[in-house]
Amino acid sequence: MSATPEQHPWHVVAGTLADAGCDLVVGLPSDEPGLMDAARTTPGLRVLGVRDQRAGACAAIGHAAVSGRPAVLAVNSGPSFANALTGLLEASSLGAPVIVVTTRVPALGIGRGGFQHTDQAAMARPLTKWDFLVEDPRQLTWALRRAVHLAVNGGPGVVLVEIADEVLRAPAPERRPAPPVRRLRFAADTEEVRRAARLLTGARLPVVVGGGGCKPAGAGPAVRRLAELLAAPLFTTAAGRGLVDEEHPLACGLVGLYTTPPADRLLREADVVLAIGSRLEETARMGWDGLEDKTLIHVDVDPAVFHTAAEPEVALLGDAALVAGQLADAVVAEAPAVTAAGAARRADTAAVRAGMRARHSAADGPDLTVPTALRLLQESVTRGATLVQENGLHDMWGYHHPVVSVGDGARVITPGEQTMVGFGLPAAVGAALADRTRRTVLVCGDGAFEMGLAALPTATELNLGLTVLVLDNRGYGWPRFVRAEEGAPDTLTRFTAPAHTDAAVRALGGLTARCTTPAELAAALDDAAKAHTEGRTTVITVPVRDDDVPVGVRRVFDAGPAAGAAA
Repeated sequence: MSATPEQHPWHVVAGTLADAGCDLVVGLPSDEPGLMDAARTTPGLRVLGVRDQRAGACAAIGHAAVSGRPAVLAVNSGPSFANALTGLLEASSLGAPVIVVTTRVPALGIGRGGFQHTDQAAMARPLTKWDFLVEDPRQLTWALRRAVHLAVNGGPGVVLVEIADEVLRAPAPERRPAPPVRRLRFAADTEEVRRAARLLTGARLPVVVGGGGCKPAGAGPAVRRLAELLAAPLFTTAAGRGLVDEEHPLACGLVGLYTTPPADRLLREADVVLAIGSRLEETARMGWDGLEDKTLIHVDVDPAVFHTAAEPEVALLGDAALVAGQLADAVVAEAPAVTAAGAARRADTAAVRAGMRARHSAADGPDLTVPTALRLLQESVTRGATLVQENGLHDMWGYHHPVVSVGDGARVITPGEQTMVGFGLPAAVGAALADRTRRTVLVCGDGAFEMGLAALPTATELNLGLTVLVLDNRGYGWPRFVRAEEGAPDTLTRFTAPAHTDAAVRALGGLTARCTTPAELAAALDDAAKAHTEGRTTVITVPVRDDDVPVGVRRVFDAGPAAGAAA
């Protein structure tokens, strides 16, 4: 006798994941009813059906980033699993809490040409924190709850649970309701905190860098308080953006490749760097002269982060918010709240912020440059919108403050160090589904938009009302830029076929516009605001010049003044 739906092991899986704190299952339906089907009837779970597993992984990332809860990716053995790996590579890079639940073919088929059998654990092991094969029904609920625990605790990340076919055909194990899995928080060693505080209060120019690890900890207020006590310039990484309001008097934008001059001078002249919740990946270090010679105080929940990119003078293991609070209290105990040196640092930071703003307001002329387009977009959607970005050549302008300035209530979602092309549109779908109360906007290049186009029907079905700004250079901008720097041919980087994306958008009931002047873009953004209230997608294309290159890229490549900015 076959099991009724509520008796099936998949129902136990769905219920266990809901109890543990997950609220979204993303995937494609399998041949037989599986996890997605069970999730549809499980209180507390939502199901997001996508057209492509790669897009599904990105949607899970976007949803987890906005909701603050782990997301589940449902796949099956074989091509389904393999197709998701690119998105899981990005999830691993970002430290996104994603639980992958997949199936394993019957044991009798392994080694004998079993249909769609693949060694999933071996394929995913470099990307996962933990993988486990459930071969006995009695392991099922334990493995799933442990997977959620590991996805959200320590350095968040990807976990993999394979469920053997035999388990899915056996009687369902008993499921007992259980409380949500808690995110564990712990403070750093008190004496090491005091040592770090002495270094910070004795510094000539301390600098604070907040990373993506600060967000799940809710560390924004604590990090801001600490920077204020130190009168220290406050930067973030790309993943950490939105941690603090970028209009705060000490906020100086992003580090590394995305630093806007003259803020790079503060990074160059700093003697003590406090990095909180960041692995200090290559793009965070890129163009940061002398970082290896500075005194580094490094805070993270994962001990494996320390001694990776740089060797810290003090390593503080603990929750970003708790440790920032400990440091703030220790700084108060070490030094008076107001000092002459602190006042001088505040004045210098204010001058740097004024220089950053003057540089770009002076370049805001009658032409529709990328910085002008981004300014108009933000004026339309406000500083509190959810901003999803890719990492192509021209859209990297959006990483530069004050070209774009986000508030501490904003949600900013970026690819990680892998910078997968096509990340943005499916990530925007997941993000918008997590919070329909705010606008969700995507900034990307034309190549990235085409690669992520499989997510467009899903956005339409869900009436998400996305706004997409496509910066169109008719090809792949970053390879073209690097070839130009090397004097190499760029023919292969250019698209010659007519673009098909607008037709796809319109076929799905969305709006399209192609804008070449600021006035045209302003009008298109007004239309997009109305379309958002109707749940319709708007795609606005702005043609861009090859030489409209972000200031950070110009700075790192030392190629002269940035286009679209004052020299």
